Amino acid sequence: MFFEAVADAAVAAHFGFLALGILGGFAAWRWPRLLWVQVVAAAWLVLVVAASLPCPLTWVEDRARERAGWPPLTGGFLDNHVAGVFYPRGHERAAQIVAALVVLSSWAGLLVVRRRRRRADSPSPPRRSRSDRAVPR
Repeated sequence: MFFEAVADAAVAAHFGFLALGILGGFAAWRWPRLLWVQVVAAAWLVLVVAASLPCPLTWVEDRARERAGWPPLTGGFLDNHVAGVFYPRGHERAAQIVAALVVLSSWAGLLVVRRRRRRADSPSPPRRSRSDRAVPR
């Protein structure tokens, strides 16, 4: 029972990490310091996918499934828990492009939000009265 819970917790942690890596930039609009955590998560996601590195959470899930007596899963977290649910199987490249566009749009949106906040926080120049304005001749 314990190892079943560990396997389930590893899957839940995977989903949370995936959400942070892809959607965390939007949360940074509200909590700007979260951006650096999201950048690291997004970089890790890119590294794992691009270099086909093994993910530690997949290792934990696999060992826990083994100890719980569950059958082994072939492939990684994306193959077993995401493909076919969040995007059709066989369309991994399209899903990666969409995820990258979501991350980049969240960062672009963060820049817009920061500019607006700076403008709102900065003192605006005093308005000139009609008598102060130069009269065109």
